[in-house]
Amino acid sequence: MEVYTQELPMRTSRRVELIDITSMVTGVLESSGIRNGILNVFSRHSTSAIFINENESRLLSDIESMLEGAVPVDASYGHNIIDNNADSHLRAVLLGGSQTVPVINGSMDLGTWQSIFFAEFDGPRNRRIRVSVAGKP
Repeated sequence: MEVYTQELPMRTSRRVELIDITSMVTGVLESSGIRNGILNVFSRHSTSAIFINENESRLLSDIESMLEGAVPVDASYGHNIIDNNADSHLRAVLLGGSQTVPVINGSMDLGTWQSIFFAEFDGPRNRRIRVSVAGKP
């Protein structure tokens, strides 16, 4: 079994931003030479997340609205005494910091409408995403 890893730098431009990174991750998979195994996408930041869903603008807006309703920016959070970004941390907890996708015949085994997203909750910032692929060439 071989393991390949690559860090993807990213600059976000808004406080809350959902960015389709599927093509970037596909590029890493192609560079890895791995044909069958698993691929993991991991955000190295506690105020961001990685999720898989459909890349449809109204759905992405719905996701942002759902997160705002579940974790309002202006609520009273203990952590805000330190950084005033507790909502960003809590939203990241809800979505999670990584996703794992099977790799079959050199391609990610995503469903027809699935894309991989980086979710920024405390931008704009410079971010780093770690993509690791393990398997057989």
